[in-house]
Amino acid sequence: MLLLVALGIVFSFTVVTTERVENTNHKPTSPPLNYSWISLPPEHLPYFLYNNKKVAKQCRLDPLCPFKDALQDLANCWGYEKNCDPGKRFSYPVCTKADSGWTHSLDAARELFWKQADFGYVQERLSELKTLCKASKPGDSSLKCSSQTRFCKATNLYLDLRKPRRSHERYREDFIQRGEIGGLCRLNKKALAAEGEHKSPLQSWYAELQTYTELDFDPIVDGHCDIIIEKPTVFMKLDAGVNMYHHFCDFVNLYISQHINNSFSSDINIIMWDTSFYGYGDLFSETWQAFTQYDIIHLKTYDSKRVCFKDAFFSLLPRMRYGLFYNTPLISDCYSEGMFRAFSQHVLHRLNIPQDGPKEGRVRVTLLARSTEYRRILNQVELVNALKTVPSLEVNVVDYKYKDVPFLVQLRITHNSDIFIGMHGAGLTHLLFLPDWAVIFELVTIQPSGTIPSLPTIPLMWRSSCASCWRQLITSHTIPNGSVGLFMMNSRVSVNVGHTHQAAEELLT
Repeated sequence: MLLLVALGIVFSFTVVTTERVENTNHKPTSPPLNYSWISLPPEHLPYFLYNNKKVAKQCRLDPLCPFKDALQDLANCWGYEKNCDPGKRFSYPVCTKADSGWTHSLDAARELFWKQADFGYVQERLSELKTLCKASKPGDSSLKCSSQTRFCKATNLYLDLRKPRRSHERYREDFIQRGEIGGLCRLNKKALAAEGEHKSPLQSWYAELQTYTELDFDPIVDGHCDIIIEKPTVFMKLDAGVNMYHHFCDFVNLYISQHINNSFSSDINIIMWDTSFYGYGDLFSETWQAFTQYDIIHLKTYDSKRVCFKDAFFSLLPRMRYGLFYNTPLISDCYSEGMFRAFSQHVLHRLNIPQDGPKEGRVRVTLLARSTEYRRILNQVELVNALKTVPSLEVNVVDYKYKDVPFLVQLRITHNSDIFIGMHGAGLTHLLFLPDWAVIFELVTIQPSGTIPSLPTIPLMWRSSCASCWRQLITSHTIPNGSVGLFMMNSRVSVNVGHTHQAAEELLT
């Protein structure tokens, strides 16, 4: 019996020793990584991994990482990162000449355009970031802003809404008083006060942050928060939810802000900063799905509460001076821009909008009909009949009324158009979502004198490389008074829409 016990002890020791040896020879298996939060267009993945070295390293070591192809060339960069090779940028403009009013060389013109309307704009904002309230130790609050408080990032932000001063104004400048917003950090009051030159509802966050207070308590640790928001949060002030052009000024600036913050997860809260009693109308609400998995939160949701946000940023605003894409100053004679193209790809990917073309031997023409008084095409029937006389054209007339055509359906139609025709106005914001090979024609009403009204230059110029090919095929024609002219985006070439088969072929072949 004693012999059996002794043998058992020796055997057990041997097994344990063997297991320990095996464990020292093989490292513990790490749990599989979750890549579902990286929902980006395939063409964006190399740029994302370049800018997120830790994720790239994890992916390289993980045999199950779905992004192995994107690891092949990690030299590609958006352009705003440190040490980004200019030759590896996501995009770089082409300039045909240097406008002497702006610069004196083609290289300088290209670089200027890249900073005005491409990822150089992100680089400029990143270079401006300065710390206005500095954390003394890890876990304290902080506040960092770009010039004129156009973009700000905050950690452990304290917001006291127990006495909301709501009114009919959407953006009251006295809504937040001293002590009602702030954090446990060392505030540079002089530096903050110097950023108020652009104080205005949709141009900066100065009105909301001018009373930022250096607190003498830790709001989270010391129990001063009725609600603690762990999830990353984005604050926005909307231009308009009922007009596509103005609303996409909101979306474009949100996307650019994500680049500044290097954060593209949709596991975020978006809070609409609004000091009124009202909600807001949104005809394009499906677009939010490209940015967040959750419903949009109105600021008044937190009324009567002290709320603490662990991680938040205040998005670029839709009507900033020298902003995107409402007040963008652009040097002339430059085109091929990448940031708006990246925005388009990002939104189409997140919203799962498919592309079913191009179709061999067929050209898909979409004519956007507008039923409003000043956007109607007066001779629409004649124009459509002329187009239909060309056998290779598939002509589709659409009226994008939100009650009749859901916005995602609108995007699918637009994204599957080879030629898009529409009256000058907000509806042409759809050109953001045309395929790369598509052509946009803008219709304008001719004045009684026969002249074409002056149109604004719109900074969506990656299409222009394609449009320039069509420009070579189109020659000037006399435009009869009272008819509808056909107008190339960002050019001054006009043609008669025609009422005959011959005219339509001359225009579209």
